[in-house]
Amino acid sequence: MQLTDTAWAARPYGEVVDLAEQDGSVLVVPVGSLEQHGHHLPTATDTLLADAVAHEGATRTDAPVLVTPPVWTGLSPHHMPFGGTVSLEREDLATLLEGVADAALENDFDALLFLNGHGGNAALVESVRASVGADHPQAEVSSLTYFALAEGFADEIRDSGVGGAGHGGEFETSLMLHLHPDLVDMDRAAGTAMDEHYDLARQDLFVGGPLAVYREFTEYSESGAIGDPTLATAEKGTELFDRLSDELAGLYGAIHEHNRE
Repeated sequence: MQLTDTAWAARPYGEVVDLAEQDGSVLVVPVGSLEQHGHHLPTATDTLLADAVAHEGATRTDAPVLVTPPVWTGLSPHHMPFGGTVSLEREDLATLLEGVADAALENDFDALLFLNGHGGNAALVESVRASVGADHPQAEVSSLTYFALAEGFADEIRDSGVGGAGHGGEFETSLMLHLHPDLVDMDRAAGTAMDEHYDLARQDLFVGGPLAVYREFTEYSESGAIGDPTLATAEKGTELFDRLSDELAGLYGAIHEHNRE
């Protein structure tokens, strides 16, 4: 959890209320996970990355934006066989996110964005976006999985082919080498290229089809990582983080402008 000027948790309550009451105010709720990411990355990888990009995007805009502490666990039943994973039931995660939103929006924010960092959360976060939006018609409620912002430029940075930027692969490992190099053990970096049976299913973080299939991760990888983390570098992570943050700052600004009275 980052305690910067963009953090709700770092401000006295009066400052939270004052910012929320600004015209076009935006609240961001990062949603991560606590799950295995192979032998070389920490279990909090998804939470750390969603939290970091949420805050950096907020520092790059003049819009009134606050970021809550991240929700550190999500839907990760497919990772449970490896151990080191905490996964909530769908109903419990939905109740948690709805409860956070219900209470936070009492402070009169004009917009709320759920910023997801774990692919397994995506469908539920979208469902919660709809339920919270219906319950709070006075606020605009949206959701986004942050790494989708890189789909337009990831190929300019990555060296791996399709299948190399999966769970714990080149993309996430590069970001972690930039943000938290002390938590990355490149001597243990190993992954398995995504080998999906169906052409219509997702092949990579940035190459996906319309078909979704549930499988435990042991069917994809012995190490728990998918992709090629050995191609990751801090330099790639720096560029990815910079461009992701710029994209998110632009979104914050657009949400702010759209919700000004």
